Amino acid sequence: MGERKATVAAEVGLHARPAATFVQMAMKAPMDVTVARSSGGDPINGKSILQIMALDVRKGEEIVIRAEGDGSEEILDRLADIASTP
Repeated sequence: MGERKATVAAEVGLHARPAATFVQMAMKAPMDVTVARSSGGDPINGKSILQIMALDVRKGEEIVIRAEGDGSEEILDRLADIASTP
């Protein structure tokens, strides 16, 4: 299983527009995508805007994004870029 760690850079954290952009990209992936806080906790569905927003990730916090399958490395790179863009 591939994974990427990313530090959330947006002022609003992984909420509102950054969350929507993240989910839109994740939805393009043919495989499951999960997101978890790097400090622990259960992974959530990276394709669910409600679950992403409920994770309540703030600016400066690190997340772990996971996906497995053909094309997962590319999607992980893109999702990490979205999360780490201010």
